[in-house]
Amino acid sequence: MPIISGKEYIERINALQTNLWMDGEKIKGKISEHPAFEGIINSQAKLYDLQCDPTKSDLMTFTSGTTGNKIGTSFLEPKTKEDLEKRRLMTQEWAKVSAGMMGRSPDYMNTVLMTFATASDILSEQEKRFTKNMQQLFEDAKENDWCFTHTFINPQKNRAVLQSFFDEDKDQIIAAQTMEENSDGIVIQGARLLATQGGITDEILVFPAPSGAFNEKHAYGFSIPSNTPGLKFISRESFRYRPSSFDHPLGSRFDEVDTVVVFDHVTVPWERVFFYKNSEIAYKIYNESSYNPLTAHQVLSRRIIKIEFILGLTQVLISTINVGEYQHIHEKVSDIIIGLESLKALLLTSELQATIDKWGTMVPNSTQLDVATNLFPKLYGRCMEVLQQIGASGLVAIPTENDFSSPLRSDLDIYLQGAAENAENRVKIFRLAWDTSMSAFGTRQALYERFFFGDPVRLASKLYSIYNREDEIKHVRQFLQLDNKE
Repeated sequence: MPIISGKEYIERINALQTNLWMDGEKIKGKISEHPAFEGIINSQAKLYDLQCDPTKSDLMTFTSGTTGNKIGTSFLEPKTKEDLEKRRLMTQEWAKVSAGMMGRSPDYMNTVLMTFATASDILSEQEKRFTKNMQQLFEDAKENDWCFTHTFINPQKNRAVLQSFFDEDKDQIIAAQTMEENSDGIVIQGARLLATQGGITDEILVFPAPSGAFNEKHAYGFSIPSNTPGLKFISRESFRYRPSSFDHPLGSRFDEVDTVVVFDHVTVPWERVFFYKNSEIAYKIYNESSYNPLTAHQVLSRRIIKIEFILGLTQVLISTINVGEYQHIHEKVSDIIIGLESLKALLLTSELQATIDKWGTMVPNSTQLDVATNLFPKLYGRCMEVLQQIGASGLVAIPTENDFSSPLRSDLDIYLQGAAENAENRVKIFRLAWDTSMSAFGTRQALYERFFFGDPVRLASKLYSIYNREDEIKHVRQFLQLDNKE
């Protein structure tokens, strides 16, 4: 099969009939027509249609070495620096569709799967068949253009006491764990967080939470179809409060929805198991594969598009109410520019300093990507602050689309006009700034970006620990002649 179209994606997701719940009710019928999921499913379909655009084929696809089919570039294992560049440009082409707001567009999980597949020999340390399982999944995924959600973390029952992972009540399983193994596979019981796009993808990839290194019952890896018996997705409420792109320009189209995943004695067939009850592999698959640098490369590529969009939105906001002459405005916009150019430089430098790892994969330099990972949450928070400071009261003086179709129109045209825009356009711009920085959708984005790779303090501690500064230390000691012997 070649790459799929948006229509094929929608038909495939509808056919799954996943066990997906929202607001106390199970989703029935075509999920693509449900008000909460229609926007994101149609937006995702546009990505697949873009992938099929013949004018973009060279960028968006590559040719399978086994079947000759066109495969999405997000599945491409980079062997050269040119491959890394192609992956970056493809990710950014997709990101422009959503202004970078879709953090779980298919290219993210396709990248994750590719990094695990290229290092799949690690899995043979438990059983050789597990390496074959991973390689087969990757082959099936790229040849069928499957999309994935994932869950990597446990519920937040007691994060203060690590010992709770060992002493969990046997009669009340909370964090999903391996209950038994039989001739069919392994049986999983419990819950996991936090599957973004849960229930609207072909598959769910399940890998260990950090506790997997301590409790072998949590140390497993597998992938199963989203409609596997016993699998349930419990969604938060939708932030697509209205289908109107005027009222909710982002939330109406790009709310990916987050779900709690419940495993009710789910049997994972042996051919879909990658490891189980193996803490050593649970550690190695992350730290000895190219998972960290290549996922960071994909995420940073998307994030740059997001900041570019916010920069453009900020400038449009400024022009709309004519505040561009003030120096404090210049300072605020310069903060965004400085951050954006820093991210772009870090991304390009990571590619320039890329090297081949032991699996034969061209891997971008981790140092620049780790710096960018630490920088971005601070920059994003500043961007939201700038939008709020510039928009001020205008961010809450935002009538709806229906107001402009009512007898109120004449009042709105007079009182809500901007210096450079009529009232309707001015409100559209301010509603976009509100949906970016203040709405339920916007604040979820801020939280999402803050914790995308985990606790920011832990990430800073990691950078402090691994950054090589021996030459700098040596220089200072030589400068002061501290080690000279008399």
